[in-house]
Amino acid sequence: MENKLANPAPLGLMGFGMTTVLLNIHNAGIFPLGTMILAMGIFYGGVAQIIAGIMEFKKGNTFGTTAFTSYGLFWLTLVALLVLPNRGWGFDAAPVAFVGWYLFMWGLFTFLMWFATWRTTRALQVVFFTLFILFWLLAIRDWTGSKLIGTIAGIEGIFCGLSAIYFAMAQVINESWGREVLPVGAVKK
Repeated sequence: MENKLANPAPLGLMGFGMTTVLLNIHNAGIFPLGTMILAMGIFYGGVAQIIAGIMEFKKGNTFGTTAFTSYGLFWLTLVALLVLPNRGWGFDAAPVAFVGWYLFMWGLFTFLMWFATWRTTRALQVVFFTLFILFWLLAIRDWTGSKLIGTIAGIEGIFCGLSAIYFAMAQVINESWGREVLPVGAVKK
């Protein structure tokens, strides 16, 4: 029986990529954090990636299930960390230095997931490599309070998000055309 399921990766990558670009335009100091970024974090970064992860599960893709579901939940927890204390739900906001540890742990997870990309495509390797660097730069920003490191992280995060958008659209366009129009750098196994 032929597998007729669609590729959920572009959905998850777009949810991740667009939300990451928008948040990191904020991190770079270009515009303030607002409802638009939080809404993207909940719905496109969060819910859409969780849906993509569930779809990857159906296809038997452990990497895709783990990545998309985890990062979808990252976006939901990040928004919760930002919003819940201001709404009187839960405890006071976590100290910034402790949020650094939250970001560090997500960077560690991403670093370990990056090893699994070594047998996929160069495009996916770039997404995960730049993401773990982003998480650790943001952790260092929170530990040190350095505005410069925050700006550097924002610029690096914009690149990370754009790389995910490129990889998502490459998959959609290449599948649509039935050939590689946008290169993804397939790794020889």
